[in-house]
Amino acid sequence: MRSSLGVQISQALYTALMDVARTLTAAVSKDGEWYVARCLEVEVASQGETVDDALVNLREALELYFEDDDVPASFVHPLVTSIEIRISA
Repeated sequence: MRSSLGVQISQALYTALMDVARTLTAAVSKDGEWYVARCLEVEVASQGETVDDALVNLREALELYFEDDDVPASFVHPLVTSIEIRISA
């Protein structure tokens, strides 16, 4: 197999080079009986009966998403914070 630079490499090395871990941000919220997990860097979401199930399903959905789309070299991670608002009574 040849790399994108035209260098001959083994299939195992090619696979190892392509499998790179990335850290993404997930937000999980309760929606009725389900937990919904959303990735904040890309528009991918999933759900599950528990928080853990929702996150496992989100991980799988993201891996499938990136099978068809180029994985960026890095992600811009969002700033996640709480804000207080006033609501008139």
